[in-house]
Amino acid sequence: MSNVTDDTLDRRSKQALSNAFLRKAVRFTAENLSQAKSDSTDALGQWEVWRERGRQIRQHVIRHLDYYLDEFSQNVEAHGQHVHFASDAREAGDIVLRIVRQKEARLVAKSKSMVSEEVAVNRRLAEHGIDCLETDLGEWIIQLAHETPSHIIIPAIHKTRSQVQALFEKEGGERLTDDTATLAGFARKRLRERFARAEVGMTGCNFAIAETGSVVIFTNEGNGRMVSTLPRTHIVMMGMERILPTLADLPLMAELLPRSATGQKITTYVNLVTGARRQGELDGPHELHVVILDNGRSRQLSDPRFRDLLHCIRCGACLNVCPVYRQVGGHAYGSVYSGPIGAVLTPLLAPHDPAAAELANASTLCGACSEACPVKIPLHDLLVRLRNRNVTLFEPPPGERIAAQMFATLAARPTVFAWVSRVVRWLLRRLGARGERLLARLPALSTWARYRSLPALPPRSFREQWKDLER
Repeated sequence: MSNVTDDTLDRRSKQALSNAFLRKAVRFTAENLSQAKSDSTDALGQWEVWRERGRQIRQHVIRHLDYYLDEFSQNVEAHGQHVHFASDAREAGDIVLRIVRQKEARLVAKSKSMVSEEVAVNRRLAEHGIDCLETDLGEWIIQLAHETPSHIIIPAIHKTRSQVQALFEKEGGERLTDDTATLAGFARKRLRERFARAEVGMTGCNFAIAETGSVVIFTNEGNGRMVSTLPRTHIVMMGMERILPTLADLPLMAELLPRSATGQKITTYVNLVTGARRQGELDGPHELHVVILDNGRSRQLSDPRFRDLLHCIRCGACLNVCPVYRQVGGHAYGSVYSGPIGAVLTPLLAPHDPAAAELANASTLCGACSEACPVKIPLHDLLVRLRNRNVTLFEPPPGERIAAQMFATLAARPTVFAWVSRVVRWLLRRLGARGERLLARLPALSTWARYRSLPALPPRSFREQWKDLER
């Protein structure tokens, strides 16, 4: 199943580049989050030691994922609750729909969950007349706008206050001002009216503890706790890779995730859900269902080229430092997953979709994403591997293929390569500015040069300088 829109990456990117507010808002927020992360990790100290330990834990889990999934599911069931394994998005939707129908529910209250976005569970329930209400403020805003998230952590990063005001006025049928207190107050009142009526609550899962069968949910809004305690039935949507071996591994992840995501020492709410309500307890669901999603993750697990991607803890740090994401925002990627993580993950979730495959080109390969990742995923290396895979899966354009063959022929003959380079450099020096304009019109460079100035040629080539150095 592909989550990529029908439009092209090129067209979506041009649309984003023409939106001055979007670019300013995305860049401002990304810079603030990056600075907050830097301040928070510096204050913690020995950040590289923490990162390495996080990488080791995630690597260990993924190498033994079958064992820990089995242990987790057994412990959930030992608490009298239910585990469902979904092979793909369709089956995940079927499972959720079946549970909701069994409870005769007409309203599902949902907290933020990227997995549920991945499988489009809201749309699936709506097709059967069931209202699935997003209760995270940002998610509710984009739900009202009929859009997908533009950031993993801050889904409505691209919306102005006036746009939010218009959405809320349409929803509530009343006039509002655009000040933050008024808008937040409207959302709080509107959502709380529906919390108490929801028969089913749905959440995501940041981590699942194999040792105890617990589900861990990090949120910054009280909605996550209300969704997981007020309704009689709680459904947890979980990617199969979200496992931690023991509770002792959680404190480290509780440092890595919030500091990388928002620069917080700890998120406002950290919920550990172990089974359903026990006798004598005043809140909590009467029944818990954990839906564990594969949806292409087994393919990643079996492919050593991309296995490291399963280490991801969905913090969004790679988006905040990515020069491409900072310019175009999340919707240019056409997928629920954006930024460097989306450019790698989306093509792997839909390996035969050319529209998803082209996302691997939405990167400068600068490596900033790999440096920002709290569990050391080499995202820029994975992007290169994806580009290599795409060449074998999809026929490249004739011009690109011919150009690559010509370069390969020249590069395999150093003497010829050096001679052609000297001739080209001599011609460009003779032509001056006119030569630069001609070069910028070449099909391979025209789009790139539209937004940038071509760098001036240095007086001497690298090869010439290297010979002098050798002497």
